[in-house]
Amino acid sequence: MTDIFNQPVRTIDGKDVTLEDWRGQVLLIVNTASKCGFTPQYEGLEALQKQYAGKGFSVLGFPCNQFGAQEPGDEAEIANFCKLTYDVDFPMFAKVDVNGDSAHPLFKALKAAAPGLLGSEGIKWNFTKFLVDRSGKVVDRFAPTTKPEAIAADIEKLL
Repeated sequence: MTDIFNQPVRTIDGKDVTLEDWRGQVLLIVNTASKCGFTPQYEGLEALQKQYAGKGFSVLGFPCNQFGAQEPGDEAEIANFCKLTYDVDFPMFAKVDVNGDSAHPLFKALKAAAPGLLGSEGIKWNFTKFLVDRSGKVVDRFAPTTKPEAIAADIEKLL
């Protein structure tokens, strides 16, 4: 698999970076959306961030508008919504595509390393979660229906 820490990404405030700042941390990488039935999961994701950040863990949120156009806003609107509605403090990034020819290379790598149901690489909906260990290996993929708190034990095993 590609070294995910070398992947170029853009922060929600427009800075071009790589994931190098998170090398050595356990990561939960999530495609998010502000107008989705799963949007309340921001609360659980932020709770995981607060609980485990001091132990070398971070949630990384990547807004995506590919599922039911449930993330129509621009980055400023998304950041504002996340902060005001759910007090999100974990890193958020610019909107990306997670499927198709224009899928972000990070999500291509995540999907290849952890295929979904019946080996399908495609992401089915918002709030699909990828758990990555400190070395950058994708350990597991969780469906949108998996609540963040249900992942806590898996995170603890990697910390």
